[in-house]
Amino acid sequence: QVQLVESGGGLVQAGGSLRLSCAASGRTFNSYIMGWFRQTAGKEREFVARISTGGISTYYADSVKGRFTISRDNAKNSVYLQMNSLKAEDTAVYYCAAAAAPFRGGPDRLATLAAYNYWGQGTQVTVSS
Repeated sequence: QVQLVESGGGLVQAGGSLRLSCAASGRTFNSYIMGWFRQTAGKEREFVARISTGGISTYYADSVKGRFTISRDNAKNSVYLQMNSLKAEDTAVYYCAAAAAPFRGGPDRLATLAAYNYWGQGTQVTVSS
């Protein structure tokens, strides 16, 4: 069982930056692939970024590539999302999620909600234009 708690959301002007954090409970954090997703009202939750268990491999949605950076600190049971050059369209509730490794579904499936076993409650990010 893994519990995830996000923090760091807030209101920021377009062009600004925010850093989201996700703290995980349990002693097996380093056995989970971690991901960030986001959701706006009336839309499906969408993939933002993911990071491998050891933090070596990362993957981003095209919409955030070059602006967002995902990282993790296994000693602190935490994963982060550094968001720079924020745009109004980045406004959403951001969720972190954990997928048990080794993941046998293939890399494309790690961009889907079904791949992840545990979810946080979300943190609101609002970007004013």
